[in-house]
Amino acid sequence: MLISHSSLLLFVTGAAILLAIPGPAIMYIVSRSIGQGRAAGLLSAAGITVGTLFHVAAATLGLSALLASSALAFQFVKYLGAAYLIYLGIRVLVSGDAHMLEAAKDDRRLTRIFAQGVLVNLLNPKTALFFLAFLPQFVEPARGHATLQILELGVLFALMGWCSDSIWALAAGTVAERFRANAKLRRAQRNVSGGALIALGLASAFSGARAK
Repeated sequence: MLISHSSLLLFVTGAAILLAIPGPAIMYIVSRSIGQGRAAGLLSAAGITVGTLFHVAAATLGLSALLASSALAFQFVKYLGAAYLIYLGIRVLVSGDAHMLEAAKDDRRLTRIFAQGVLVNLLNPKTALFFLAFLPQFVEPARGHATLQILELGVLFALMGWCSDSIWALAAGTVAERFRANAKLRRAQRNVSGGALIALGLASAFSGARAK
């Protein structure tokens, strides 16, 4: 790597602390795991990671700066993402038990869940601005290739996030599986999962800060 060992250690420490704090991505993944099982949660985590890599590429190429400089573009992406989360939550609430029971067995549905995770993260402008602000702090200009340094740090953060998010998905999905056989508890799971997605969408829509 182009990053020095000292800077790398500092970056990993800071990233680990940030990833340990539950945020919107973790809430989304946990809601998926509770509502549709471990497989759905793990695929959502993978989708979030792919979305993160897109944001890393945007930060590396400087595209995130365009979003940061345009309040209109920021608000448009923000509200589009919030609306999408609310839409997903409503779909979960109106779905029947069959949706939950078959989610882990339907390859097409799991592919859709993965794609939804990618889209949810892509439509979060705060993630783009987070990388734009966070990654350059650990770049060492004296070592050259600042763009490659940003890319390396971003990919490392995405991989760390994937590991962390997968642990959340497994934990939430394991707990949810124990209650899946009970019809009343399945309904409660569906309400919790759908309600969490809607709440996350509303929180995103009314959030005024531009930080992750």
